[in-house]
Amino acid sequence: MKRLVSFLLLLTLFTGCHRRYFITTEYDDRVLPAPPDYSKPANWSALPWKKDPADWLPVGAGYRDRQDSARIDVFFIHPTLYSAKPEGEAGWNASLTDGRLNHRVDSNSVGNQASVFNGAGKIYAPRYRQAHYSVFLTADSVAARKALDLAYADVRKAFAWYLAHWNSGRPFVIASHSQGTIHAIRLLQEEVDGKPLQKQLVAAYLIGRPVTRTTFRHIPPIEQPGQPGTFASWCTFSKEYHPQAGFFREGPEVISTNPLLWNSSETYAPRSLHKGGVGRHLKYYPAVTDAENHQGILWISKPHIPGAFLLRLKNWHVADINMFYGNLRENVALQVENYFSLSSAR
Repeated sequence: MKRLVSFLLLLTLFTGCHRRYFITTEYDDRVLPAPPDYSKPANWSALPWKKDPADWLPVGAGYRDRQDSARIDVFFIHPTLYSAKPEGEAGWNASLTDGRLNHRVDSNSVGNQASVFNGAGKIYAPRYRQAHYSVFLTADSVAARKALDLAYADVRKAFAWYLAHWNSGRPFVIASHSQGTIHAIRLLQEEVDGKPLQKQLVAAYLIGRPVTRTTFRHIPPIEQPGQPGTFASWCTFSKEYHPQAGFFREGPEVISTNPLLWNSSETYAPRSLHKGGVGRHLKYYPAVTDAENHQGILWISKPHIPGAFLLRLKNWHVADINMFYGNLRENVALQVENYFSLSSAR
């Protein structure tokens, strides 16, 4: 019985499974959720001066929330959490007045993902009219494109507000997961890559979505721990598993960062290098797994936690960040340190 409970907890902690609905109606430009006003704190899931889930810390890991004294900012773009049947003004895009969805964004993503950055930066995480999960399954490419474009327009608007009112020339990190990474890539391409803002870029963590060697012209992939001005990206799967074509890609053109080594080599990294992962309620698990890159995807062994032998998961997408929480937290701090060291040496 105890093993069964452990198994169910693992599924909840690491996969965050929720019932999903598939939209079949056409996209209607005339009926859209109300746009966000980013001058209102309610339209931000996290702000440095708010008490919010970005302040959370894993119990027993020894971490501290250093947002009060942080020298850099983190602009975090959350993944898809809108997968339920549309209600009210919501359709292909989520409504920001949906209290239950906002709670899921706050607790599932910001608390378990964005909080990894609170040891190094002040966290800004906008709410946005995220595209429904259906955009990744539908054959209606017009609806998918329009929904993602609307979501991106909100993200870009939030970033512009952040720059105009709160940044004040401070260095920043762009961090994201899944759908958030789709928007983060576009934001970096349009606003940062090869532009004056790139001088302020400490790092970009573009997780849960393939990034290729030609995605950016001037932002290189990280190839050593703490290398500032770079991007990191990985998509996590069980060893020997090959994802079907579509959302994920394999191939030499795809950059996969091993978060235990912080490079894109296919060198095996043992579990002894793993600094700890967290579950949905920030339960801390030390030395969870090993990792190695293979043709643009990240392979891991079965997590080393009680009851894991019962798991049959092959796609660890929902745990891309949680699984490597400790290593990511450590690398961000090193990126910040090296960014300022290089800046003072110029």
